[in-house]
Amino acid sequence: MDRRDAARMSERTPIALTIAGSDSGGGAGIQADLKTFAALGVYGATVVTAVTAQNTKGVRAVHNQPAEIVRAQIEAVMEDFAVAAIKIGMLGNAEIVEAVAAALPSPQPSPAGRGGADLPLLGEGGPRDRARVVFDPVMAASSGESLSGAGFVEAVRSKLLPLVDCLTPNLDEAAALLEVPAALSEADMARQGEALLRLGPRAVLMKGGHLGGDEAADLLMTADGVRRFAAPRIASKNLHGTGCTLSSAVAAFLVRGEEIEAAARLAKAFVRAAIERGRLLTLGAGVGPLIQTNLFLRH
Repeated sequence: MDRRDAARMSERTPIALTIAGSDSGGGAGIQADLKTFAALGVYGATVVTAVTAQNTKGVRAVHNQPAEIVRAQIEAVMEDFAVAAIKIGMLGNAEIVEAVAAALPSPQPSPAGRGGADLPLLGEGGPRDRARVVFDPVMAASSGESLSGAGFVEAVRSKLLPLVDCLTPNLDEAAALLEVPAALSEADMARQGEALLRLGPRAVLMKGGHLGGDEAADLLMTADGVRRFAAPRIASKNLHGTGCTLSSAVAAFLVRGEEIEAAARLAKAFVRAAIERGRLLTLGAGVGPLIQTNLFLRH
């Protein structure tokens, strides 16, 4: 490879930023995001919002980063890298939510449901309002431990949701954001997705995996209507990091030029493949992780 080849590769390299917590077990959080980005051909930059001590059996301790350190990380990355998408996960407390919201570029009106393929990248010489923001509103670990503090929901609703291009809540997270009981049916999911859409995000991907049944169905809500993505459920105990992987895959596919509907569909297929690859593995004594690999890129 000569310098011209390296320059062309550099120009084509898509970049995504993950703003999330660190999982010492490697199954969720920033670790899952980076594995997903790499599997989908996207370079990943990171902002660490919290350090957790956890393994497949649960969370033992959480240390939230100071809000000013979180914001400094975002600014350091954004001023140097051409970031095309930002995935946000665990934020921990209201102060971190506010710091992240203050550091994000303000969105400009754009056609509903469009991805980032036709938009300039952020970074050197680029506008600071073009990165697509995907937010997975993590409030609890998959083992049940709370990962958010007082005032978190209020800060998310007022400061962050208006900046989000795609919100990816599970049933409990959607209910917490709306302060209503968790959805018990797809009709409930649709109603809650519409209510979340009115809070400011350009799209809401309601994750219905916790509903049960033979199918795992997600609903994508946009101003253009509802799109259902469903697939037969895979029996596996290794589901740690599923939500993180889905949201980071959505961000990666947006970076790769897909519109939001295609990004959601492809992300769901990627997660399903990762569950299938990891279902027979034994990694630790508890709930194991998905296995994200670049085999998915054969298409």
